[in-house]
Amino acid sequence: MSDEVRGWLSPKAVAAEAGVSQEFDLSQCVREPIHLLGGVQSYGALVAARPHDAVVDTVSRNTDELLGRAAAELVGRPVTELIGEEQWVLVLESMEAAAGLEGPAVVSAPAPGGSAAALSPGVSAASPGGPAVSGVLALTLESDDGRVRPFDVTVHRVAELLVLEFEPRAADGPFVFQNFYPRVRRALHRLQGAADVTECCAAAVREVQALTGYDRVVAYRFDGADGPGQVIAEARNEGREPWLGLWFPASDIPPQARRLYARNWIRVIGDVDDATVGLLPELREGTGEPLDLSGSILRTVSGYHLEYLRNIGVASSMSVSLLHDGELWGLIACHGDEPKRLTPEVRAACEFFGIALSLQLAAVAEREQADELSGYRRALATLLARLSAQAPDALAEPVPGLAELLHADGAVLLRGAETSAPGDPLPAGLRGLLERLADSAPVGEVWSSDRVPELLGLEPADARAQGVPAGLLFLPFNRDGDLLAWWRHELPAPREWAADPARPVRTGPGGERLTPRGSSAVHRATVRGRSAPWTPAQRVVAGELWREMSGLLSGRLAARNAELARTNEDLDSFAHAAAHDLKEPLRGISNAAAFIVEDAGAVLDATSLRRLTTVRRLAERMDGLLDSLLHFSLLGQVGLEQELLSLDEVVDDALLVAGDRLAEQGVTLVRPAPLPRLRADRARLREVLENLFVNAAKYAADEGEGERRVWVEAASVAEPGGAAGREVTAVVVRDNGIGIPPEQHEDVLQLFRRLHRREERGGGSGVGLAVVKRIVERHGGRLWLESPATAPDGSRPQGGGPGTAVWFTLGGAVEER
Repeated sequence: MSDEVRGWLSPKAVAAEAGVSQEFDLSQCVREPIHLLGGVQSYGALVAARPHDAVVDTVSRNTDELLGRAAAELVGRPVTELIGEEQWVLVLESMEAAAGLEGPAVVSAPAPGGSAAALSPGVSAASPGGPAVSGVLALTLESDDGRVRPFDVTVHRVAELLVLEFEPRAADGPFVFQNFYPRVRRALHRLQGAADVTECCAAAVREVQALTGYDRVVAYRFDGADGPGQVIAEARNEGREPWLGLWFPASDIPPQARRLYARNWIRVIGDVDDATVGLLPELREGTGEPLDLSGSILRTVSGYHLEYLRNIGVASSMSVSLLHDGELWGLIACHGDEPKRLTPEVRAACEFFGIALSLQLAAVAEREQADELSGYRRALATLLARLSAQAPDALAEPVPGLAELLHADGAVLLRGAETSAPGDPLPAGLRGLLERLADSAPVGEVWSSDRVPELLGLEPADARAQGVPAGLLFLPFNRDGDLLAWWRHELPAPREWAADPARPVRTGPGGERLTPRGSSAVHRATVRGRSAPWTPAQRVVAGELWREMSGLLSGRLAARNAELARTNEDLDSFAHAAAHDLKEPLRGISNAAAFIVEDAGAVLDATSLRRLTTVRRLAERMDGLLDSLLHFSLLGQVGLEQELLSLDEVVDDALLVAGDRLAEQGVTLVRPAPLPRLRADRARLREVLENLFVNAAKYAADEGEGERRVWVEAASVAEPGGAAGREVTAVVVRDNGIGIPPEQHEDVLQLFRRLHRREERGGGSGVGLAVVKRIVERHGGRLWLESPATAPDGSRPQGGGPGTAVWFTLGGAVEER
């Protein structure tokens, strides 16, 4: 057996597979290049051509039957001889419009002489004289006998080729959007109203079944990137065995199939008994391999997968990927008892469901995580208050509440020869295990696993005998072995499997290699050697406690508490806004509105179109606010890389970004004297100056009020609120713009506070000055405003408005030039 399989399956599964008395080797399935199988499903035809000269490189061998031109006659000839110049131009335009988008673009061309528009996924256009259609127009090919045959064409790019996949258009005519739109809208509303993952998936499978007519539709969630999967929602016709709650072994979906699922939202198999149509040529001259069909709608299917589907009584299928943070989270799997061909419109709708459901699942998960994190932080605050009241030496004793903080069975603080271990007695092998793991673990980074015996290659019984816990989470304080850790006992988990996970391959009737699935053949097994999983919120709180205890151990608890309180306040605000207000599926809302506007523009009234446009604009606005809020919250977490630098050089760097804005508004930058050298983080100081220069441009005096200027200088001043008679060297950026009323000085330093409406004075989110203030405080400095402002010589600026001066210190040494 290959190393690929050994690294993918569990040790038990490897041993069981090796003992099967047949020639079948599961590593064949793992190694199979399913994107290079060299064939397509027979209901469509494929033509791949070079975009720069339109010469056909590869075709499917059924073009004679479907397109009226023999495959050998097409290879090496211009594709325009098949589809015409106008339709080839449309294909090129469609790919330009879809540049940068992942996944294939579904396009078609009108009959010769008709109007055309470049299309991308979900974009619609109206057929001349016909109803609006969703993402597809009628492409027509004329045969030698004068017959005109309509096709749907899907186009995608592979390396230097454009791949055109032809599907004969259904006999029931073009797709009518107004008959389809109410079902899409209803389904979207149900998804957005779902409260948890199971409810989301249950709504999705019902709607997908209603759209497609498959006999069974299930939502399938993976247990880790390479693990088995569980059916968490199901919609099925009468007479079919229930699969809800069943687990399916990891071997059902090998690694290369999971990679393709992560790349393509949708995969359709029209007929498991379909005769695969080969490609001409079989191997491309330039690569020596078959054409890469990773992005193909028509791509043929692995024989292993077809055998699997036959063994569970499936004649046709469709899979829709569910992604989270770019990783494969699960699938919506559809099974039909009879062969079924889906139109591109229905496929596009199902793909959209996959995207919308992925976004909704992410929003639900983030909301739940935010709520969970809030509870853990309250417990953390209580624990920190208790630690703050203790002497540093008290850490050598067990810390009450430390194990309970993460719902662990025990915790351990190792510090030199001292060991503090609240909770259950330490497992015998834990300390040695921590010493081995800590040698390679980065300082301050969370390491966690809920299956430690599996990682160590131990059977659960052996792990218990050796005193190895099932779950472990720890963070090293340093490279000397000091660390903070939590551990958990094994938590046996009963599971009902659709097949024995320890026997992924089994000989069956007629030489079948895969066991039929169903409730009548449920294999009940208990998962051993694992603990309750560590949640993301627990990992975050563990990291926050580690930072606080690091400060306590080094005698800096007070300063660290203040920083933690400030960081927690920002992060709590961000988590609440992101989970409850901003992180709803904005892209799904915006895309849905775009699809409706573009696909149904011809049938919707002006009021509906205006409202949909407003929905898109508001979604984009919310997305911008989220970006600003995220950036602001991160400023409290990233470290500063301070160095002695020239303020003049940093001003020059800032002008690379802000200089054009100043020039557009006719604002002149003035440096009355050489600026000093100071100690600061270059990137953060540049961001401060960029924000202040952009504000000087936005809020410059109105036309006709004199020359517009902004001054940059360093001066020795009495710091507001500082010790009496104490002067500090401060940097000041002042302008002669419209100024800020004194009663609003504090307001403008808060998040999302602007002096004007959002669309006035160049727009913006009201984050700039809040970011400036935060960066200054991170340097240990102070910031204050002065308006009306005075000129560098102490007089009022000539011309312009009352002006604003932004003063700030950076808490470090300043050297004169």
